[in-house]
Amino acid sequence: MPVGWKLEERCRAALLLRFPPRYPRVIADHVTLNLHDRAPPCPVGEAQVIGRCDDDAGVEALVVRIDGSTARPDGLVWHITWSLADGRAPRESNGAIATLGWIPVEPFPLGLVPALW
Repeated sequence: MPVGWKLEERCRAALLLRFPPRYPRVIADHVTLNLHDRAPPCPVGEAQVIGRCDDDAGVEALVVRIDGSTARPDGLVWHITWSLADGRAPRESNGAIATLGWIPVEPFPLGLVPALW
C-alpha cells in the first residue's frame, strides 16, 4: 500500500495555477515515501516544490525538497507526478528525473498531510 503525504487541497489548487499541467492526465496530489508501510509517515517540518522535470514524451513531475533534502530514503528524488500522457504511468517520473535531471523553479511551499492510499 503506498504511503507518503497528500497535498492539502488549497495547496494543490495553487500549484495547478502556478504550474499548469502539460499532459491530459493530471495526478498532482501526493508525494510517495514507499509502497509497503501500513501506517502513515510522520508529518514533515517543511516541504517545497523546487524543480520541474518534463521528458517531452508524456511525463511531467515537480521535484520536492522535504526538510532540506530532495533525497528519498531509497535513493530516488522526492517528487509529485504532475501530469501524464495516455499510456504513461506515475512510476515513470522516477526514471525521467534520474535520466534527465530537473530544472530549478522558484521555491513554492507545500502543505503535506501524512496518508495511505
